[in-house]
Amino acid sequence: MAEILDPIVVNLGKTRSKKIRKLKRNGTGRLMDEVMDTFEQVRADMGAEADGKEFVPVLLVYNRRRGRRRSKGMKMKLPIKF
Repeated sequence: MAEILDPIVVNLGKTRSKKIRKLKRNGTGRLMDEVMDTFEQVRADMGAEADGKEFVPVLLVYNRRRGRRRSKGMKMKLPIKF
């Protein structure tokens, strides 16, 4: 019977869309370096228990949808009285 381990969660915090794009398209960049550093740390913490196991990073990238914004060009002007 296979043993189920706790998931490894890496919070990358707020990042620029350019960095997220690099991670999604190429699997490269600073964000991927951070993920791989975390996996190396987990592998080192597990010691001999990590031998023969393959770690597969699973990343979820999401963007929080902002609230509806008003357009700057759509301001209502009051009629001018003379």
